Amino acid sequence: MYDEIEIEDMTFDLALQIYHYPCPCGDRFEIAIADLRDKEDIAVCPSCSLMIRVIFDVNDLPESGDEAGIAGEQAQIPVAA
Repeated sequence: MYDEIEIEDMTFDLALQIYHYPCPCGDRFEIAIADLRDKEDIAVCPSCSLMIRVIFDVNDLPESGDEAGIAGEQAQIPVAA
């Protein structure tokens, strides 16, 4: 049996392309967005044996283009004319 965590309660790391959530051991559960797109829903803590089930709708995940667009927008620097 796994604890169930809503994806909205997790944090998305754009650079690493993972969602993470605090683990009671002090580390954090991690699951890659690619795994979620493949409908894998178990996030593991790299420091202990605990796991959680991530509750999400695959259709609500950010699109690959959206992620690239977000990163691109952050990299744009305004230039004075």
